[in-house]
Formats: sequence, structure tokens, C-alpha cells
Amino acid sequence: MSGTEYDVVVIGGGPAGYAAGIKAAQLGAKTALVEKDEVGGTCLNRGCIPTKALLKTAEVIHEIAGASKRGIKIANPEVSVDMPRVIKEKNKVVKTLTGGVASLLAANGVDLIKGEGRLLTPNRIAVSGQPEIGAKKVILAGGSQVARLPIPGLELPGVLSSTEILDIQEVPPRLVIIGGGVIGVEMAMIFQSFGSKVSIVEAAPRIMPFMDADVAALVRQILKSRGAEIITGLGLSKIEKKGAELSLVLENGAVLAADKVLVSIGRTGDLSAVGDLQIKTEKGKIVADDYMETSVPGVFAPGDVNGKKMLAHAAFKMAEVAVFNAVRGAGAAKQKADLRFVPSVVYSFPEAAAVGLTQEEAEKEGPVALGMFPLSYNGKALTADSAEGFVKILADTRYGKILGVHIVGPGAAEIINEAAALMAMEITVHELADIIHGHPTVSEALMEAAADSLGRCIHIPPKKKPG
Repeated sequence: MSGTEYDVVVIGGGPAGYAAGIKAAQLGAKTALVEKDEVGGTCLNRGCIPTKALLKTAEVIHEIAGASKRGIKIANPEVSVDMPRVIKEKNKVVKTLTGGVASLLAANGVDLIKGEGRLLTPNRIAVSGQPEIGAKKVILAGGSQVARLPIPGLELPGVLSSTEILDIQEVPPRLVIIGGGVIGVEMAMIFQSFGSKVSIVEAAPRIMPFMDADVAALVRQILKSRGAEIITGLGLSKIEKKGAELSLVLENGAVLAADKVLVSIGRTGDLSAVGDLQIKTEKGKIVADDYMETSVPGVFAPGDVNGKKMLAHAAFKMAEVAVFNAVRGAGAAKQKADLRFVPSVVYSFPEAAAVGLTQEEAEKEGPVALGMFPLSYNGKALTADSAEGFVKILADTRYGKILGVHIVGPGAAEIINEAAALMAMEITVHELADIIHGHPTVSEALMEAAADSLGRCIHIPPKKKPG
């Protein structure tokens, strides 16, 4: 219902938005959610879910390629990809999940208002094609949008954003990816498996610069072993059309030829809902405090739009905190969003995951005990022919406090959640090393790495003593 007064109005229906809407309704607030597109936001429609659907297809191809080693005989081992069918299957998964979100909003009594929302005042919202609505409190959950570089040629046909490539209808023979972050690496894995010759261009000194250096180095090695070309420390100067192909000129004058180019240099906050309000922003993000409140009292901004942690699972928690503070929080009762132990994952295969500090960050704070357990010593990983990888733990030498956990290997996306939970509960490496884990499992490598940080791991050779 539109043209109404609400306790809470949420603008944006992505992970932060729909979680905020549901939480507000659970707390008894009369709630509306304004969304100009499909609910689910970038994650469900143009990000984590559709890419995981494509990655699963790529993993199946990867498994088929290694089937002969396990004695599986395939009469015709040649594999080709029907991209329209791949995209159709991806869209089916997305539609199922977005439909589920819409059902959850309805079940919780949240009014879903279709249209583009824009703040007129802290308590009045204009909605395209609808009457204005009022709100006691507003949750700005506009999420993020694809970042663009001021580089000549980005507008050429065949230069795709991370959104556009999710609907590509053919496998490009040569794909150049600008940006070696999460999206770049995942798309490289996908299209390598599909049959593309992949090149990654990353301006930073290494790919995945946000991850621990050991993790990034191994993922780079795996990509190169599968045929990827990786160029780091160089930016892109321009893109030109040369006949049927695209020509990429790098900063050093080198030229790469491509059939398609993917620009994946990250995302920036979508501030369109701010409207006429003078809200404090920095570098394209809304400034929000630990309570998720903006510089305008009564207006909150959880999720990607504040740039604190641009991850869907972080957005869920920020949304809950924002709504609690909007509806019930006052003084000492206010909640803070603790984002210290938010795990991050790159869904390569094998997966890469991390929580806490990198080794470089940890060593700046003081002496660090390093535990490293290679999966080449892990029985479950070996039986699955997935022994590329490791579990790495960084701990404080005085008390054994876990400072960071970094994993490359099968199931890393699942195991990292155990590490995050233990860190949040302030479990030390001394205690973790004594927690019995099932055998054979990949997750027991977490326990082994903790033991190694203490110099008492029994399943890897002892470290050489100095001198």
C-alpha cells in the first residue's frame, strides 16, 4: 500500500534492504520496502548467486577433465558448452531465490512498493509513479553499482561489465579481464573451464591484493597452470576496435587482443536514494557510524552503500543492527555492528577464504606465531585429488589469540565459518589445537594448523630449528 505513513521505510531490496524490512516487521514496526527492480539486489540477481551457478558448471567440466585419472572411461571426452542453456539454468536459480525473498517479505507483512525511492526530507520519500510516503525512520540500503574507469574505449561493443557478462550467449575465444579481484578471478576460472583463453590485467602488484600474500600466490599459480596469462603492476590505457577484435593498450605500450573484455574493477555505492538530503559521504560511500546511523539522525545506511564490508553476509548483520537501533535502540540499548570477524571467500576452485588479519597486517602489531598445514598431508584432500592448498593460522605469541585464518582448498568457504566463530568467541590456538575434529575431513587441517603454530603438529615433518 502506498501513500501511507510508516514506522520504517527501507529503500533498496538487496541483502541489507530485505533483511532490514523483515527485521523491522519482526520488531513490530509498520514497514515498507521500496525497490525499483527485482528484490534480492546485486547478490541474488547480478552477483554472488548467478556467478556460483556458473562456477558449478565450470567445476563439473573440471571434474570431467580429471575423470580418467580415477579410472573413469568416457567414450568421447570432448566437452563443449551450450551457453544459452547455461544461462537459462542460472536464471532459473536466480528466479527461485528472488521469488523466495518476495514471499518472505509478504509473509512478514512488509509492504513492497515498486518504484525508485528518493529522500525529500529525513521523513518523506518520493517514489516514482507512486504517491509520497512518510517514515519515522529510514533505512538507506541502495547497495552498490559497477565502478567505471575513465579510460577511452570502455563504451565499445564487446566490453562488458560484471553484470553484462552474466548473460553472455557465447564462449569468447579470448577473454581479457581488467581487474584481478574476486570477480576477476572467479570469472577467469569459469571461462577457462568453458574454453576461453583468459588474460587478467591487474594494476596492483599482485592479483587478490586484499587477501594474504600466500593465498594470492597459490591462486595465481593455479590459474597459470591452467593456461591463464596474468599481468600485474600495469594499468590499462585504452581499448580500440581493430576489425572484429578488441585491442587493449597497457600503460607500458604492450597490446593484448581480445574477442571480449570484462571490466571488473570493483563496485561503488549507489547513492541515488539520497535525493535532496545533505548526507555526509566519502569516496562515493555514505558515512555511517558503528550503529549504522548516518550524519542525519533517524536515517541509517547498512550494507554496500556505506563501504565498510561489501559482502552480503556483512550486509545482513549491518541491517539487523540498523533496524534495532532505528526501532528500539536508545542510549546504552543501542547495538554496534562488530565486523572484525567477517569471513571473505573467493569461489575459485579450489576455494580461497580468509578471516581476520593477513600476515603482513598481523606482523605490524607484534610477534606472530605462524601455523601452516599443507593439504598435501590431509587424507580427505588427497582422496579427492584436491591437495593443492593449505590452512594458515596467525596467532599472538603471548596468549595464543587467533589473529587471522587463511585457507585455500576444497570446502574453504565452509571451514572459514568455524574459524570466524572461534575468533568471535576468543578461542586461542591452544584450545583449538585440542578440539577433536572428525577424520578424514579437510576441516581437521584447521586444528592441525593451530597445533603447528605451537610447534606440536604430529602430521607434518617438524620445522627445522635455526642454526
